[in-house]
Amino acid sequence: MVKATENRYIVRDDEILGGEPIIKGTRTPVRAIVETWRMGVLPEEIPIGMPHLTLAQVFDALSYYSDNQEEIHQYIERNRIPDELIDPLVKGV
Repeated sequence: MVKATENRYIVRDDEILGGEPIIKGTRTPVRAIVETWRMGVLPEEIPIGMPHLTLAQVFDALSYYSDNQEEIHQYIERNRIPDELIDPLVKGV
């Protein structure tokens, strides 16, 4: 079941990522946009790497994050790849 949030483009769907906040109409979690932005990619550049998203969706995801930082940090931590599983050739890329 899809559940709306207060943000126009952010929803929760129990069938997608266990109800983690995603961009409406996609399987893209808010955390993916937040992690990209935290790596230093400007919001205006995120749709270049994620062309299925609009700039409005990106900013709405960042707005959702601003209001729900602890929740999104929990999703980021839950989905983090442990350092020992990362190939040394790609560490720091």
